[in-house]
Amino acid sequence: MTESTAARDPRRSSKRTSGSDGGSAAATAAPETPAAPAKKAAARKTPAKKATANAKPPAKKAAAKKTAAKKTAAKKTAPARKTAEAAAKPAKSANAAPAGAVPPGDGSADALELVQLLTPEGERVEHPEYAVDPSPEELRGLYRDMVLTRRFDAEAVTLQRQGELGLWPSLLGQEAAQVGSGRATREDDYVFPTYREHGVAWCRGVDPTLLLGMFRGVNNGGWDPNSNNFHLYTIVIGSQTLHATGYAMGVAKDGADSAVVAYFGDGASSQGDVAEAFTFAAVYNAPVVFFCQNNQWAISEPTERQSRVPLYRRAAGYGFPGVRVDGNDVLAVLAVTRKALEHARSGQGPMLVEAYTYRMGAHTTSDDPTRYRRDDERAAWEAKDPILRLRTLLEREHLADEAFFAELDEESDALAKRVREAIRTMADPDPMAIFENIYADGHAVVDEERTQYAAYQASFADEAGAAAGKGH
Repeated sequence: MTESTAARDPRRSSKRTSGSDGGSAAATAAPETPAAPAKKAAARKTPAKKATANAKPPAKKAAAKKTAAKKTAAKKTAPARKTAEAAAKPAKSANAAPAGAVPPGDGSADALELVQLLTPEGERVEHPEYAVDPSPEELRGLYRDMVLTRRFDAEAVTLQRQGELGLWPSLLGQEAAQVGSGRATREDDYVFPTYREHGVAWCRGVDPTLLLGMFRGVNNGGWDPNSNNFHLYTIVIGSQTLHATGYAMGVAKDGADSAVVAYFGDGASSQGDVAEAFTFAAVYNAPVVFFCQNNQWAISEPTERQSRVPLYRRAAGYGFPGVRVDGNDVLAVLAVTRKALEHARSGQGPMLVEAYTYRMGAHTTSDDPTRYRRDDERAAWEAKDPILRLRTLLEREHLADEAFFAELDEESDALAKRVREAIRTMADPDPMAIFENIYADGHAVVDEERTQYAAYQASFADEAGAAAGKGH
């Protein structure tokens, strides 16, 4: 009987492992075998002397039979015991999620460990370790950040659908995780993003239009990382955690009291680069905060198929603390990230923050999430929308009036218009620029390649001119 069968019917398992008298199955399954009648008849015909000489061997044979019977019983009992143990354990579904994959608020242990200061209903709650007391102006500022970030993101998706961008990774649903953590950083902190941190870029003062160049294919980033301490977007999954760790080790050697933040997703947490970054950060006590946005899906792979434990618990294996925060609660993210950054700045080493959130859109505009996730799953998370819950708080406590929201709508429209105009007027890069800034003093091979490529580009102009001449 298989484990799953035993789990469905524990009674079948118990019958195999115990007899009616409560003894083991071995007692009834393998009784001592009596001597065969033919052998007894042969013994009577044996001469007395021979019978005397053979008096002991039959006893040895009987003992051997008893030993063999016990071994046979033991073999039968072993699988029976395993079956009984399987019956005692609850059946595990193939699609069952581990403890870390539970949605917040379901009453489980991991849900209770979730740091939350603003419920999905927009009500303020307290937490014994993390607290934040923003002013009404700061609350309105956080709301404005999230609204404008979402509008910019939606406009970029539309532009991609219109053929203005080659690709776009939407942050829809992750605004609180990004704005809350971005606003927790200081000006002298350094941020290493992935390719989806549009909200963090906004908080760091990077113009939104600069984020579009790489996805239009006209540059490799579009901004100076040192002007805002915000590194260029990283397409390679997880590699920025190593860059951040190395930078943080340098910060520590310089004696600075700033911190470094490395953003990555739940999918990147399975990469070897992230594991190495954790190791080096722990060993060298680097002032880095690893900020994991667990949006539940690494493209089409759910989190429960990537880790057997909640992601924030992985930090304990490397010797530094980890915490899970409600990633749709901008106040909780702000409080947790502030404390994590202070932990790093004060010389206590790295810390892992898992922002438990949800990607409501596609992984990128080339993805179709309807092929691998259910509509009711998204609907459940829409009820926890980060912007909606903060607006509910602002309205309930009369911290913002209709004039504020109307003015913000106008600002959103103006931002969208500016983004559209910027993307459509972006100049194509000089094709020959690819050969610049490779060697400080030049190189013969590069010079040769430049000459060949220039001739190749000129050939198109020659062909166009010839075609135009024939037309006249």
